[in-house]
Amino acid sequence: MRLERLHDATAGADDDISAIVELESESFTNPWSRETIVWELQNSDVTRVYLLKDDAGTALAFCVCWVVFDELHINTLAVKPAARRTGLATFLMRGVLAEAAAAGATRATLEVRASNTAALGLYTRLGFHVAAQRPRYYSQPEEDALILWREGFDTSP
Repeated sequence: MRLERLHDATAGADDDISAIVELESESFTNPWSRETIVWELQNSDVTRVYLLKDDAGTALAFCVCWVVFDELHINTLAVKPAARRTGLATFLMRGVLAEAAAAGATRATLEVRASNTAALGLYTRLGFHVAAQRPRYYSQPEEDALILWREGFDTSP
């Protein structure tokens, strides 16, 4: 397994972006579009896009996040449905946290659907805690978001 960081949206990254769009569509009722991902890569100096691939180069999981000063903001993360509950999200997040820490981040935040028990379990195991709630934040279906924070993290993968 290898964790790759996409640095731009050039033609060479087209297959990787397609894989991310597919994983996003398989995972969410209101997925990010290809245009949104490309825009993030082309127009933001805080965006980081990570793609976890198996040894054959098949995309298994991804994370789009921002590193803003000392904060890591996890925007979206997904694992291929057939590969869920195998530790890939933990492996991916540990790599993302380590890279963010190396870039100066000391805390992390994200929003998650209140009903997403699998994600809540993952983030709790990684040291996040629920800090607040945003009523009706999500649509399709409408649902509250829980805002999670993790204060302080080291660079160990």
